[in-house]
Amino acid sequence: MKAATKYLLVFAGFVSILYSCAMSMSPVKVNNTLPNLTESNFIPQTVAVKLIETNKCTYLVEGRNYTAPIGLTVKGDLKNGALGIDEWVQLDGGNSYVLRNFKWITVDGNIFYSNRPNSRLIWSGSLI
Repeated sequence: MKAATKYLLVFAGFVSILYSCAMSMSPVKVNNTLPNLTESNFIPQTVAVKLIETNKCTYLVEGRNYTAPIGLTVKGDLKNGALGIDEWVQLDGGNSYVLRNFKWITVDGNIFYSNRPNSRLIWSGSLI
């Protein structure tokens, strides 16, 4: 095997490993990253329940779903999701949001729970 071919295979393997690592994010990481990307206030679901029970806030819209445009990376997906969340919060006259669920789907519609190429972030939540 030629040296150039070996280097090409090693490079392709390295890129493949980096790509697979960069294309997944755990629910904890999403929960920790997304609030830093939004201008709106993130309220954990358990806190929102207590705030609503004590009449300190109210839901403006419940059960909203939003499909974010594809980003180049997982963080790009989250940034696009954050922009959409902030726009919905602003349009509805709120100041906070609750993240109830998220998932990535492929462009052709097959649903899966880790990010892969050609996927979109789906956000499900409520605005407070």
